[in-house]
Amino acid sequence: MDIDEAVTLTQDLLAQEDGTMADLLGHFRNRVSPILVGDPQWERILECARQHPITMGALPFGFELPLHEPEPVADFGVSLASGTGAAEYFRERAKTDEADATARAITRLFSQMDIEHSPLHEIVGRKLMLEYDIGSATGSDSDLPGMFLRPGERPIIGANGQVNDVLTVVDALVSSVGWRPSDAERRNVERVYLAQPEDTRMDSFGVFPSRPRAIRLAIMGFKSQAQIRSYLHDTGWPGGVAAVDSVISRFSERADIVRTGANIDVLEEGVGPTLGLTLIVKQRYTKDSRYWLDGLTDWDPFLDALGQESLVVPEKLKAVAEWVSKPTTLFGKSGRYVLLRGIHHMKLVISKERLRQAKAYVFMVLSGAVSF
Repeated sequence: MDIDEAVTLTQDLLAQEDGTMADLLGHFRNRVSPILVGDPQWERILECARQHPITMGALPFGFELPLHEPEPVADFGVSLASGTGAAEYFRERAKTDEADATARAITRLFSQMDIEHSPLHEIVGRKLMLEYDIGSATGSDSDLPGMFLRPGERPIIGANGQVNDVLTVVDALVSSVGWRPSDAERRNVERVYLAQPEDTRMDSFGVFPSRPRAIRLAIMGFKSQAQIRSYLHDTGWPGGVAAVDSVISRFSERADIVRTGANIDVLEEGVGPTLGLTLIVKQRYTKDSRYWLDGLTDWDPFLDALGQESLVVPEKLKAVAEWVSKPTTLFGKSGRYVLLRGIHHMKLVISKERLRQAKAYVFMVLSGAVSF
């Protein structure tokens, strides 16, 4: 059974459980450390999760955890796919509730994916990730989540002449959240792609409607400091490259960093000053059937390296290390499930010439079709 078949089976089983993602999360409170997510934050996450069907538990969901922040706050992330019951749930909400901007945005995006021979579908497939600003909420009037697409079906590789693919994904995201098209923004996105070295890939595209407008691009696979330094120069990144060199050097001395990723924000006026670094100690390949299975010690070298940074809260780092666990068997009224938990990635955020933030992105996912 391939991954898509396993997900479909699990969605069918979860549909028999009935309820929302809040009902599902309610069973897991004792598995989420209060050091990472405090009770007030948990209630806000549940309030958000009540707007999502329980079948979304068949795809990864989880939390963005700021390890530099003493308070136990978190953002909440979920995944869904077009052509599923969850997609139909949002389509019906878009039809019946004109005020539901999230349902309308999802429906607009999926309508582009579902067109026969859709270029968007050929690049990103059917999946969409949503990220809700809960711990990081800024008081914006918009409650739309961040929306992310990954070119998993047709990978976008540096120096591979895929400008049209890049712009197809960006245009779809921009139109889905109701932003006006911007020629300047598109030109800057194109320039950022053309600066990508050979053998790097565009890992994800994102927009945050509740934040100042930007296109978030994640580029993975840089082999060396020199390569990422050259890339930042070619994109016109206005930040301090010396700070980037310092961070990569420190972590390379402490752990075996096999590749580096960069998250940059593309604006109408150029590239934003904040840079996210993803330092990879374990290669992940999306099509790998065991993509969501972490070894219990895979992240230890990076967590040990991160623990030497003064901005990190030690108690939170320990709690994140304990997040990774063996697959756990659970039982619902519809049958047997396996719960997978792990760390998807860690991000170091550099701005104003220094390392400012450290974040862990942790996931949970249920499967009714996992065997070991």
